[in-house]
Amino acid sequence: MEGAGNDYIYVNNFAEQVPEERLPALAAAISDRHFGVGADGLIVILPPTEPGHDFRFRMFNADGSEGEMCGNGMRCFARYCYDRGLTRNPVMRVQTLSGTVVAEVQRDAAGRVTGVRVDMGVPRLRRGEIPVTGPADRTALDEEIIAAGRRFRAACVNTGVPHAVIFVDDVDAVDLAAVGPQIEVHPAFPRRTNVNFVQVLGDAELKMRTWERGSGITLACGTGASAALVASHLRGRTGRRALVHLPGGDLEIEWDEAGGHVFMTGPATFVCDGQFLKDY
Repeated sequence: MEGAGNDYIYVNNFAEQVPEERLPALAAAISDRHFGVGADGLIVILPPTEPGHDFRFRMFNADGSEGEMCGNGMRCFARYCYDRGLTRNPVMRVQTLSGTVVAEVQRDAAGRVTGVRVDMGVPRLRRGEIPVTGPADRTALDEEIIAAGRRFRAACVNTGVPHAVIFVDDVDAVDLAAVGPQIEVHPAFPRRTNVNFVQVLGDAELKMRTWERGSGITLACGTGASAALVASHLRGRTGRRALVHLPGGDLEIEWDEAGGHVFMTGPATFVCDGQFLKDY
């Protein structure tokens, strides 16, 4: 499945029952675009282990490392569960490593799925929550990062996973393959970070490119788009709602003022079903 070009392979572990200890190796093997199927990573649908949840979500990057959450992946996860009959409720509570995520499958008058809206929760802004080195109770909205021989100013936000948001005049001019991996492993980020270069097009419009932790350049990043909106609003560059243009498509992001939650809305599309035969 893919959400705005961010593609993941999904395993329904209610049916397949792949041993969880083997999931990192499976993720690396199946995500390889030359010797596997090819994907940004692997997402597994599991029974919950905590009460009050419908499903449990585990996601692994293309290198086999596990991520806490994935916005585009969660939209596809929710549509899979709904379309494949694992639930008839369009609103579902999902257990993730970053906490409970609520996803709502949106339908038109004929009952056809038009997209998925995900409650991304309240963004975490303190250094200790992201994490970023330095005093744990302070923010890091203007952090100096030196990478690839250049100085960058990053606004650091956790929207389920850590993000560094860097504002530039032209995102297309950024050599993302050169600077992304260096910022990802910068000593300021104890658990590495996702890297988002963002161009402000207007009060409610952003353009973004992302280097994802553990996967490299991807066509979209839902948690990154959410972090970009939060950072741009806190830095006085946009309002609390924006359309975020990504190489793979657009996402609608809103930071609710009353409850403080970030909501992300976008597509979730099936590509194919298959059987993976290779050893891993």
